[in-house]
Amino acid sequence: MKRILAVVSMFLLAACGNGAAAGGGDASRKSIRIAYQAFPSGDLIVKNQGLLEKALPDYKITWTKFDSGASINTAFVAKSLDIAAIGSSPVARGLSAPLNIPYQVAFVLDVAGDNEALVARDGSGITGVAGLKGKKVATSFASTSHYSLLAALDQAGVKESEVDIVDLEPQDIQAAWARGDLDAAYTWLPVLDEIEKTGKVLISSRQLATAGKPTLDLGVVATPFAQAHPEAVDAWRKAEAQALDLIANDPAAASRAVGAELNLPAGDALHQLKQGVFLKPADLSSPEWLGTEGSVGKLADNLVSAAEFLEAQQKIDAVPALADVRKAIYVKGLPGVLG
Repeated sequence: MKRILAVVSMFLLAACGNGAAAGGGDASRKSIRIAYQAFPSGDLIVKNQGLLEKALPDYKITWTKFDSGASINTAFVAKSLDIAAIGSSPVARGLSAPLNIPYQVAFVLDVAGDNEALVARDGSGITGVAGLKGKKVATSFASTSHYSLLAALDQAGVKESEVDIVDLEPQDIQAAWARGDLDAAYTWLPVLDEIEKTGKVLISSRQLATAGKPTLDLGVVATPFAQAHPEAVDAWRKAEAQALDLIANDPAAASRAVGAELNLPAGDALHQLKQGVFLKPADLSSPEWLGTEGSVGKLADNLVSAAEFLEAQQKIDAVPALADVRKAIYVKGLPGVLG
């Protein structure tokens, strides 16, 4: 809790100390504060190619890198963000008590496939998830990987209390792995690629999705910001859709943009992009995902299911009602707004 309060205080001070960085609900202050994460996605293409800046030249747009969804949720609590790329598990937490964050899901960046996975270190003697009993396993708490790790343990009949699970951000996982401090880790690209060089994948998020525990990377918008700046939300959704089209139609150009943001050669970035599942823009308004203004899609059910699992794991206090989660799906203008 001390850590959470300290981080909240940091964001509050940052927000108070920088008057320019305040979109919030004030329509007269045309700025957008965006949180991004260093995983291969269309969001990095939007940033690298300045797509949103080109679409909204009158807005001051600030991009800030975060290492996990937990820290993004903390920033939203401190009212320091307007838009963010964040995993479905932290969104389920954010929409649940005690956080009850006023944000809405407005985009599906990707569906986790082989780009998130549980890896056991070579020489650890671990050959399956059941072999994690008594072992030291790292993941980023309150992330999609944390959710997937708990789901994998549950599936294998291993109690969480039987495993030494430690909370580390991806870069810290890579450092601890290099020191030989970990037996296994559940994390995402690009760190996943590094630890796989000296380890073995036990299970991936693609396999867990097949078993009924899918995870996604989502785009969320603070509700006060969406109400005050709907035109900016539309421009952002169109920029993200443009990036999805680039991934589908010109993967070489997409990989160059993603590689530039991740400091990777384009070939490596292309390899990482191929491990995720990227929807077509037209798919987002289908009943399977966001849906439309007249009929919210099954993504709401997915988030409630994730919250139910987190409650069973004693990670949240209460599961939000499906009706409330449906209200947290931003479907204004769909499907037409995506072109």
